[in-house]
Amino acid sequence: MTEANPHQNVTFTSNGETAHGYLAVPASGQGPGVLVIQEWWGLTDHVADVTDRFAAEGFVALAPDLYGGRTTHDSGQAATMMNNLPVERAARDLSGAIDHLLAHPAVVGTSVGAVGFCMGGKFVLVMAAREGNRIGAAVPFYGLPSIEETDFSHLTAPVLGHYGEHDRSVTPEAVDGLRARITADSEVTPHIHFYPAGHAFFNDSNPSTHHEESARTAWTRTLEFLRTHLS
Repeated sequence: MTEANPHQNVTFTSNGETAHGYLAVPASGQGPGVLVIQEWWGLTDHVADVTDRFAAEGFVALAPDLYGGRTTHDSGQAATMMNNLPVERAARDLSGAIDHLLAHPAVVGTSVGAVGFCMGGKFVLVMAAREGNRIGAAVPFYGLPSIEETDFSHLTAPVLGHYGEHDRSVTPEAVDGLRARITADSEVTPHIHFYPAGHAFFNDSNPSTHHEESARTAWTRTLEFLRTHLS
């Protein structure tokens, strides 16, 4: 069953409508902005926790609620919710979230980072391809957009990708195809890391997929990457 989402503490304008999300600000009161994009489960406790972890590291982190207040722990329902989310609608909400971050008084710099997981990893790359220099660093975790349908010619953000060697839904071969396409279409050469893990290895709320060592290494690399490219 779907559940109500308790993690809605901010609203922002998106394409003339009101969108919701979860915002975490560092103790210092300011920092670079980071967009945190949910998995297909919705804006869950895990996504809110990751958002808090970014804030603890000095970032102003915003996780938009792409499902309008719904979450689920059922994979069938998650697939339905994801498939019923039009790419254009999600892109509008995410663009509005970028607007909100860049206009927020706590955010420093003229671009934001984008980090996403599974479905969110796909949208990290879609948005980086669309938003140009408004995204200063793109970090997809085991997410893959349609290589044929995504135009990477306007991509300017450096890309750091985290993928599992044993992922049966996003295979290393598919990731290699993504890297080749981005390199051919843009001036960006993605930095891709493969880990001895399967899909969703970063999700420590799911013991069946979580791989602690891989998650810890990917987290450290992500923080270093964001600090290098965001100011």
